[in-house]
Order: sequence, then C-alpha cells, then structure tokens
Amino acid sequence: QVQLVESGGGLVQPGGSLRLSCAASGIIFSVHTMGWYRQAPGKQREVVATITSGGTTNYVDSVKGRFTISRDNAENTVYLQLNNLKPEDTAVYYCNARWAALDYTYWGQGTQVTVSS
Repeated sequence: QVQLVESGGGLVQPGGSLRLSCAASGIIFSVHTMGWYRQAPGKQREVVATITSGGTTNYVDSVKGRFTISRDNAENTVYLQLNNLKPEDTAVYYCNARWAALDYTYWGQGTQVTVSS
C-alpha cells in the first residue's frame, strides 16, 4: 500500500514561516524524485519544488529564495520549508513521488496553507 501523508500546513501571517512534511511508505523512497505541488482556488495545480534521488533541486520562480525542499532518505520523508510567506502562496500543497524508470507517480491528499493577516 503506497501512502504519502502530508502535515505541517496551517494559517500564518504574511512574512511568516511553515515547514511541510511528507512521510512516504510502500515505495522504494530513495529512487524517487520527490516534489511539492500546490493548487490555489480557481487555478491549476503547479509544481513548486522538486528534488531528485541525487539531491538536485528545482523551484518555480515565484518561490526561489523563499522555499527550500529537502529529503531524509533514512526517514522516507521530504520537507518543504516555506519562509517569507505571501498571501499568493495560499493553496493546498500536495506531495508527489515519481519513479521515472517505471513511469509511476503517487500523490498525497494535500495540506492547506493559508497566508492572511
């Protein structure tokens, strides 16, 4: 049974910080590219950040310098540190795991991030 379970979302003020966690089970975690995606109200889901099995990271331009993705293979967990949050960061954030060799993709259920005064 494959599971990706997100946690750490919540309500924060502009300029605040959150750390999202995604705990994976049922997959060979170390071979997967992990990612965080988000979907804001009325918008399409977009990729926020990815990290490969080798540790290479990529970020959407709007979060560069503010968000950091990391992974702990020993704990089968990927993190997203969100700093200097802005109202436009408000969205449901989803964890993603992809094993390109098998073309398999898995999704978590999402965690809500709300940035508001």
